[in-house]
Amino acid sequence: MKINENYLNLASNYLFADIAKKVKAFKMQSPDADVISLGIGDVTQPLAPAVIEALHKAADEMATSTTFRGYGPERGYDFLREAIVTHDFRARGINIEADEVFVSDGAKSDTGNFQELLAEDCVVAVTDPVYPVYVDSNVMAGRRIVKLPCTAENGFVPELPSEHVDVIYLCYPNNPTGTTLNREQLKVWVDYAIRENVLIFYDAAYEAYIQSEDVPHSIYEIPGAKQCAVEFHSYSKTAGFTGIRCGYTVVPKALGLLNALWNRRQCTKFNGTSYLSQRAAEAIYTPAGKEQVKATIAYYMENARLMRESLTAMGFTVYGGVDAPYIWVGVEGSSWEFFEWMLHSAHVVCTPGAGFGPSGEGYVRLTAFGTHENTAEALERIRKTLPSLSL
Repeated sequence: MKINENYLNLASNYLFADIAKKVKAFKMQSPDADVISLGIGDVTQPLAPAVIEALHKAADEMATSTTFRGYGPERGYDFLREAIVTHDFRARGINIEADEVFVSDGAKSDTGNFQELLAEDCVVAVTDPVYPVYVDSNVMAGRRIVKLPCTAENGFVPELPSEHVDVIYLCYPNNPTGTTLNREQLKVWVDYAIRENVLIFYDAAYEAYIQSEDVPHSIYEIPGAKQCAVEFHSYSKTAGFTGIRCGYTVVPKALGLLNALWNRRQCTKFNGTSYLSQRAAEAIYTPAGKEQVKATIAYYMENARLMRESLTAMGFTVYGGVDAPYIWVGVEGSSWEFFEWMLHSAHVVCTPGAGFGPSGEGYVRLTAFGTHENTAEALERIRKTLPSLSL
């Protein structure tokens, strides 16, 4: 059998699969240990009541022949795409049309799949540290990847590439560092992309967590961005849809063929997001849905505040957690060794920064998606066991 040998260039395991394997092994060795996970960014709070109501109503519709739905449109139902452009873009003064929006089963799928539209010899730039999907999906295609270090020394703001690249992935608020770009900083990238004929893949999966006035919720708030950027959105962390699966991608018609080609790709490889998921997503744009989702985000951001302040008081150097649900914590020595210490000593799971790229070494990522009780307990365990830390 002939295989795509580019797959042999991947790391043997996906980062979060590696973490799950190590946690499983620890639990087998210590079955009585109460392990708290602040590692993988899965949510813990229930879906908003407005979403539950919409799901029940949609399920009832599927129970009768007159309202039953089968295959849906590949771009997504009009009711959701119109809600998206009205509330996520036009409300911010951004002119996006419904036929530029493609509803999907989540940002992870689309950020991984959109690279299929690129030529194999495109040079791809990614920030370092970086969400692994951006790198892995392009390694699978055999592309050359340029890494742009984001460190404490440069304020976690990547410098423009020193060589020509064709595509740049930007994720803000950032996963994993929890840091952001303000309008002036993001404008530098848009101007660069227009000047150098570079395509930006902008992952805005965490935009709902932005608290600061000068941090854009969309790259399209920057003049000219529709000529150079595709934007990805997710309801996973915005509204707790990790088990429902729904998101969307914006492909402006100003990008020429890309809008039509992405539609063609979706028509061939994607049968559309489920009707129930799209009705659930529509519900978060209702007045009640907006308030309920806002309250859940505030719940998680309270965890972020507690982690940021508590870890700082313990002597750690901490970044993020202001406009994002991630805390980026500086540690001494190997981030994987720190992971092992936290798991075995405090029974708390973190994500080693090295798993996000070379510039992630010396850091671990914590998420704010736990319950208040588990977050407080995890921090207390870390505080109590900190004197035992020896790396």
